[in-house]
Amino acid sequence: MTSLALIEAAAERLKGHARRTPLLSSPFLDDVAGRRVFVKAECLQHTGSFKFRGGWAALSAMDPDLRKRGVIAYSSGNHAQGVAAAAKAHGAPAVIVMPADAPQLKIDNTRALGAEVVLYDRAAGESREAAADPLIAERGLTLIKPYDEPEVIAGQGTTGLEIAEQAAEQGITKADVLVCCGGGGLTAGIALALEDRAPGLRVRPAEPKGFDDVARSQASGKIESNPTPTGSICDAILTPAPGDITWPLLSRLCGPGLTVTDDEALRAMALAFQRLKIVLEPGGAVSLAAALFHHDELNGDAVIAVATGGNVDPATFTKALSRFA
Repeated sequence: MTSLALIEAAAERLKGHARRTPLLSSPFLDDVAGRRVFVKAECLQHTGSFKFRGGWAALSAMDPDLRKRGVIAYSSGNHAQGVAAAAKAHGAPAVIVMPADAPQLKIDNTRALGAEVVLYDRAAGESREAAADPLIAERGLTLIKPYDEPEVIAGQGTTGLEIAEQAAEQGITKADVLVCCGGGGLTAGIALALEDRAPGLRVRPAEPKGFDDVARSQASGKIESNPTPTGSICDAILTPAPGDITWPLLSRLCGPGLTVTDDEALRAMALAFQRLKIVLEPGGAVSLAAALFHHDELNGDAVIAVATGGNVDPATFTKALSRFA
């Protein structure tokens, strides 16, 4: 299981490889939210998202002989790129199973990083596991899961170590930390790190409307699934359900989940570009949307939003700017 010690070990292996992303702020965003807003800009991480941390943590922890055989992952795009980049740096072959309806930019970037991309039709009911399992058996590849994997969670948890340090630098001792949440790897990892390093910072999952499986699981006390695999522009965080490993951490450590609409995500993207000069994808802007437009559901005079990714296709980004900028 993931532990603080595993997160700290991952942080050591990530030194010199991952970026210490900034904690940004803007008085204009403070006015919208009615409190101080700080944005942890993981969109500026290598490959455009926090997923590089988990990919590097997993690859760097592998037995060298297994790593030489190659790795496989399934992802709509950000985990794909994170694993592909880490595998390339370690000289390991990588196969990535991606939904055919993933943003073309993410598919192209994954291929450009040297990975073999295998597409499957999730809209027609095809499963990523069914596409990956034969390849694992045939080639002896090691599966690196997108969130339900201890080393991946540990790598994502290094974001929480940085948040604790940066919050202290800003004099923030008590605040909600909003995290864009799919399967919960980043959310769980940050929560585990903050439990020790900054216990006054409470992690809260942020999800798209209609895909709030974590919030519903929190309410029911058991793992709940989303009724459909697609239907939101927030493709990066459309996962079936919380993970078996992440769920116990989420249920123990996180405050109530928050849910935002696609339009709120688009508006947050436009404001992030205007006021912080950063580019976010819809799934990476959900936390900021919750911070800006759901202020009545938050506590304290400050909030930290983790902007998890910026791998947005031009058409979607243009839509956000044309409607809300």
